[in-house]
Amino acid sequence: MRIDATIASSAATTNEAKNPKLVSAAQQFESMMLQEMLKPMRSGEDSWGGDDNQSSDSGMDTISSFGTEAVATAISKGGGLGIARQVIQQVTQEHQRDEQKASHGTKV
Repeated sequence: MRIDATIASSAATTNEAKNPKLVSAAQQFESMMLQEMLKPMRSGEDSWGGDDNQSSDSGMDTISSFGTEAVATAISKGGGLGIARQVIQQVTQEHQRDEQKASHGTKV
């Protein structure tokens, strides 16, 4: 199976031009899902050395949380797992379907 990158990227560009808020919301949604998926990877933090008091420090937990958030956001904005793209496609299709029903005089 081969995916044509030009078709996929042109569709994404078209959707971005039409509704940048939708694209942003979809990327944020994917980023939050990725954060939840990456959280278990932080369980190895205790092996960084030092005693248990230092590794359970709330400051370290906050920094690690920001790091996980940054990684998830970067993955999402770089194309991610395709979740944002699917959300955009689905919402766009639903919106187009609603517009067609409205133009034909049927209630939604």
